[in-house]
Amino acid sequence: MTGLLGALLPAVPLVAGLLGLLLPPAPRQPATGVEGGDRARRVAVVLGVAGAAGALALAVALLVTVDEPRETSTTWVDLGGLTVTLGVRLDGAAALVAVAVAAVALAVQVYSIGYLRRGPHDDVDVDHRYPPYAAQISLFTAAMLLVVVAGDLVMLLVGWEVMGLCSYLLIAHDRRLPAAPAAAMKAFLVTRVGDVGFLLGIALLGVSTGSFRIADVLAHDHSTATLTAAGLLLLAGVAGKSAQFPLHTWLPDAMAGPTPISALIHAATMVAAGVYAVARLYPLFTAAPVTLTVLGVIGSITLLLGALAATAQDDIKRVLAWSTVSQLGYMTGALAVGSPSAALFHLLTHAAFKALLFLAAGAVIHAVGTTLMSEMGGLRRSMPVTFWCTVVGLGALAGVPPLAGFWSKDGVLTVAEAAGREGTGPAPSWVGWLVWLAGLAGVAITAWYAGRLLLRAFFGEPRLPLVRPHDPPAVLRWPVLLLAVPAALLGLAGFVGAFADRLRFATVPVAGAEDALVHLGPGLLLPLVLLLVGAGLVLLGWRRDPAADPAAALGPLRPLFARAFRLDDVQHALVVRPVRALARAARTGDEVVVDGAVEGSGRAASGLGAGLAALHRAALPRAAAGVLAGALLIGLAAALIGGSR
Repeated sequence: MTGLLGALLPAVPLVAGLLGLLLPPAPRQPATGVEGGDRARRVAVVLGVAGAAGALALAVALLVTVDEPRETSTTWVDLGGLTVTLGVRLDGAAALVAVAVAAVALAVQVYSIGYLRRGPHDDVDVDHRYPPYAAQISLFTAAMLLVVVAGDLVMLLVGWEVMGLCSYLLIAHDRRLPAAPAAAMKAFLVTRVGDVGFLLGIALLGVSTGSFRIADVLAHDHSTATLTAAGLLLLAGVAGKSAQFPLHTWLPDAMAGPTPISALIHAATMVAAGVYAVARLYPLFTAAPVTLTVLGVIGSITLLLGALAATAQDDIKRVLAWSTVSQLGYMTGALAVGSPSAALFHLLTHAAFKALLFLAAGAVIHAVGTTLMSEMGGLRRSMPVTFWCTVVGLGALAGVPPLAGFWSKDGVLTVAEAAGREGTGPAPSWVGWLVWLAGLAGVAITAWYAGRLLLRAFFGEPRLPLVRPHDPPAVLRWPVLLLAVPAALLGLAGFVGAFADRLRFATVPVAGAEDALVHLGPGLLLPLVLLLVGAGLVLLGWRRDPAADPAAALGPLRPLFARAFRLDDVQHALVVRPVRALARAARTGDEVVVDGAVEGSGRAASGLGAGLAALHRAALPRAAAGVLAGALLIGLAAALIGGSR
């Protein structure tokens, strides 16, 4: 029964997505805010919501029934020493992540019903393309759920790559915006760079094991060199999907897509896949500590880079995007110091409060018609529901007790401090200290930019006096309200034994690391002090001049942070320009050398034929003249001879 539930989990949204793709696009409607009543759109709504709701029901049933790890599989391809299987690998952690994925997908599907048809103030007005949009969300959901339950690395790779395709399609959904197709292409190409390594890592493990079945791969006695090489290759894919340095640059630009898609990507699908994949294959990484050392360094850099970049953004969605980059650094840091459970706990709480924040930001954008915080202000009075939901989301993001992010972030800091102090983690102790120090700095910085977002958008005087904002209609409001509940309370679930037991699916080398899920860490006071310092600094600057942007206090660092240390420029100079130059050289070589040789030989043959034809045409008259002249000579000779007689 459990195996059937696991198989149906990705199948239900997959069927909904495939059926949705068969629907014709709805006819174009003028931006009047009135639903066109097109039948295809109504069917697409039913399919999208039903697929997500069905997946959520199955995930909850799976969570209730799974009490120990279970696996079912059947051989699909046998190449004589190398097999690919079809099956599922289920445990409590998979069930919890599946519930989070399906819940966020359902919220996004419901929210999109209103968001994509509400009129000229939306960041998209493409009602006629709603059916493929809803179908692509269903396929996106199915792909992530396949990654969650896959019992074979090849099947996991299928879900992994389908997510990349769906992200490309959904980010570029509003093709009228020049930034959307460019952002989609960037997301696709940057993640593909990492996915090449991910594919090679899976191939190396499969060839080494003789099977791609995850249980066989984990049980096989690999050499350290094989595990190190495979682990580093897999981390390339993780860095791409989960936006880790240096492959993080696609995620902020992906904000050109519809806001509900931003919520889906940041909370439940793409960025969660990399963290979950490492947790799924964690014994392989612990057997090759070099990989976790690399992951710890990358995670720490990503944590600080994302937090600092978020401090200077004016676009509300880019603030949230960079905060996702930073929070992913906490998750990879927890993996590096030896606690996949702490990483997944933060993944779950982050899914709740980040989905809440993006959908609340969508409500703000819908109300004021802009994503720029410099054009907002004073919204707390006109949008009280959105304001309080945003307060909950930002509080959870910053780690304000007793909201969800407080418990999960404290868990990460606790295991990092334990790994550094006791040196019992799979990576060297200095990695634990690095993650801990970066995490502490991240607490203060996060509190600062979260406070800045709240003050700039909701306090002060309105900076668009002609706009009359209001809380969104029910179809947009209820998903936000419902997501506020886990964002506020999910952290307390760490005190519930059943919840913690379902996260404890792997052997954790750090002594007492799992206790971080249910107990406060000994260094709790310092993060709280840093939280107050960050919040206090932004509030102090705002109180001095409520009309000023607190980011002005960054001084000359502000442009540097706003451009995220110009790493996009570095990437452009080191990768994009050389690739374009190579492409131009290849094109020139193709046109001059290859095409030139082919076309030149053709021209030479044509010229030779033309010359021969000319000679032939010239020879005929000469031959005729010769024959005539000869005939005349013969006739003349005959006449002369006859006359002489």
